Amino acid sequence: MAQRVAVAMSGGVDSSVAAHLLQQEGREVVGLFMRTGADQGDAPESVRRVADVLGIELIDLDLSGPFREVIDYFCDEYCRGRTPNPCILCNPLMKFGHLFREAEQRAAELLATGHYARIERRDRCRLLRGVDPAKDQSYFLCRLTQAQLARALFPNGDKTKGQVREIARTAGLPVVDRAESQEVCFIPENKYRRFLRERRPDAIRKGKLRDIGGAVLAEHEGHPFFTIGQRRGLGIAVGEPRYVVRIDAERNEVIVGPREDLFGKGLTATDVNWVSIPSPGSDLRAEVQVRYAHRAAPATLRPLAPDRIEVAFEEPQFAITPGQAAVFYDGDILLGGGWIE
Repeated sequence: MAQRVAVAMSGGVDSSVAAHLLQQEGREVVGLFMRTGADQGDAPESVRRVADVLGIELIDLDLSGPFREVIDYFCDEYCRGRTPNPCILCNPLMKFGHLFREAEQRAAELLATGHYARIERRDRCRLLRGVDPAKDQSYFLCRLTQAQLARALFPNGDKTKGQVREIARTAGLPVVDRAESQEVCFIPENKYRRFLRERRPDAIRKGKLRDIGGAVLAEHEGHPFFTIGQRRGLGIAVGEPRYVVRIDAERNEVIVGPREDLFGKGLTATDVNWVSIPSPGSDLRAEVQVRYAHRAAPATLRPLAPDRIEVAFEEPQFAITPGQAAVFYDGDILLGGGWIE
């Protein structure tokens, strides 16, 4: 009997090709579509068309209740003056949490996604970068546990995006030319300010925008609308460019300064999840990535507790942002990651 595998399908080319590749391997594939309660555009229809072409069962799941935890986290972090990364929370909580439990109930032993990442299975599962450096998504998987990796499949991890699109074209999948979304999936039209106003109206209040010397430069609409390193939309004209260098949520103030004030030599990461290795008992050399678009930089990791790490970079790094994830690598191996404090 063919092994039954569930595929988290979003309606995009990546998850559609993942389902096709598993089917080509002779596995029995069942598609799972997760309804989040947000506007998901044409995704439900897109998923249905792909399932029909592949001839696989598609299960439409309403997970809008548990997904509220992702939305609340997103809103709460901005209100605390931090910058959230909801995809990093969603993967272990929703895809490899609630969605996998739904898969188990339907006798599926494994859950596959369209992520560009790889798993090396030894005595311990090691999470590796995808082979396409322009599409590697291992960063977003830094919260997965060994138990979750043991039942995960990433069929696209050893392929480039171009190869994945060509596979979709050859297979006749109707999503081959579907545009990729770079937006947060639950924010309509990527208008997150409007979203925050609707969800957290009491936290959105006018406040002061100051320079690093304390002088008031302007009034802002609310500190949750800003993030560290932001340059556009500050509403000031002071000659040379100014960037957000600090957010004081308690005072509802935004502090701006020149670009050089955004470089830092270190950080503290909390709630650290060790993925490919056990928690180290001593200092460790690694490359550390402080946001998805950041090139991992050499650093020393100094354990403060099993789930708390001090990171000291060899060279100062730009816009180290509280709320984002610091993810630790040894070459292609993702060692672990935690939230920047």
